[in-house]
Amino acid sequence: MLKSSNTTNQAPTPPQDVIHKITGDCGKYQLLLCMLIFLSKIPIAHHQMAIIFLAPKVSYLCLDTNTYNTCPCSSPMYDDSVFTNTMIMEWDLICMRRWMASFSQTLFQLGVLIGSPLFGMAADRFGRKNPLLGAVVLQVSMGIVTAVVHEFWPFVFIRFLVGMSVGGTMVIGFVICMEFVATKHREMTAALYQLPFNLGHLTLPLFSYLFRDFRELQLAISVPTVVLLSYFIFIPDTPRWLLAVRRTDKAVKILTRVAQVNGRPTENIQSEVESYQAAIAKQTPIRKGNVLDLLRTPNLRKNLICMSFNWLTCSYCFYGVSQYVGQLDGNVFINVAASACVSFFGTLLSIPLLRVMGRRTIVIVFNFICAVCLLMLTVVPQGVWSIVCAIVGVVTSFIIFVVVYLYCSELFPTVVRNAALGTSSMMARVGSMIAPFIIDTEIEAGWLPPVLFATLPFIAGCITFWLPETKGCELMTTLEEGENFGKPISHDVNIKG
Repeated sequence: MLKSSNTTNQAPTPPQDVIHKITGDCGKYQLLLCMLIFLSKIPIAHHQMAIIFLAPKVSYLCLDTNTYNTCPCSSPMYDDSVFTNTMIMEWDLICMRRWMASFSQTLFQLGVLIGSPLFGMAADRFGRKNPLLGAVVLQVSMGIVTAVVHEFWPFVFIRFLVGMSVGGTMVIGFVICMEFVATKHREMTAALYQLPFNLGHLTLPLFSYLFRDFRELQLAISVPTVVLLSYFIFIPDTPRWLLAVRRTDKAVKILTRVAQVNGRPTENIQSEVESYQAAIAKQTPIRKGNVLDLLRTPNLRKNLICMSFNWLTCSYCFYGVSQYVGQLDGNVFINVAASACVSFFGTLLSIPLLRVMGRRTIVIVFNFICAVCLLMLTVVPQGVWSIVCAIVGVVTSFIIFVVVYLYCSELFPTVVRNAALGTSSMMARVGSMIAPFIIDTEIEAGWLPPVLFATLPFIAGCITFWLPETKGCELMTTLEEGENFGKPISHDVNIKG
């Protein structure tokens, strides 16, 4: 039960910096841990963007009519001057079967959509480590199996499983980093977490240039993920989660190891942790949470809806507008590399922005910038300036992507943090699944895709005014803290088990 109050701040909290008091703000252990987690983002980018080179646009000569790129065509002869074999060539995904290539990517994103909340809730219930290991094993094994499957629908289903593993790895890896680093380093960590994705996106054209057969490419991007199996040895559960569910002995053991690596004193760890637990016990019993807890009370529910819509919007714009830019004429390898460089720039720009601006302010401002630039595509003639407007849309949407990862992890308490991130990430997949269909509306009217792309960031910018600012706040632990955060409390709020 939360008491009535006239204050606008969050409820009194226990000394949550006790973990960083023991381990230090950002020592050798945190740096090594984050570097290991960051590695997982490179294959994530490879798998998510691979469809560009697994099923690229390819020309063909229809031997039935001796004409190029015409339908129907029962005897196509494909141009293999750039790619020796692709999904299109392997399974004749042209004419009436053309939709199957896009559908395979839709199912991959559906896998990410399902995997994000599934693994996220598992991590809130069973700890961060074991669900992460499950996602890694699934990604390594299914990624390699995909390369040797010869039938289309088994290929699509196994890529769906890879998508599930990608969703789980992204969500849990980010939460582990956030729960190990101190508040003052969260901005930098959140931004740096995205750089390996940009590097993966940037190196994918190199892989595809070297491996022109889609099976060889799939194998080339999957085999290096074997290194992630080192997580079995080097990645622990987070002390913050262990303390939240009162597994104190294991938390003390991990905190002691971290303190030793960082050269911190270890004599008083047990007593400090016990004091921390006692402070929590005086407030309210701590229990494990799930996604339903995010919907039971009005403030958490409102925060989840607003945050999820922002995730959907930035994914919708980033993947959709990136695909729009990728349809430009020219060298496909250079075009994709250029798009990746733009995203890399956006990530670097987000680092100083997170230092000097609030999370809410960044999300609002860049949503509106994104909306204006995309809307300008309806009046700017095709050419350099239309490309500039589209690229600004890509940059701003990716900056929002970087910020909402951090914003979401700060906005929800420990016991439901993974569930919130998983649900929000799930909505991002919905956005990425919708985006290709928006591009197809150009057949109806040339101005329609820019308008549809611009509408969502405008709405997202407006609803973000309802979210509280989290910059500089300690991570919350209990559902009561989460419900009470950033709002005036004028009546009793009962959060039931």
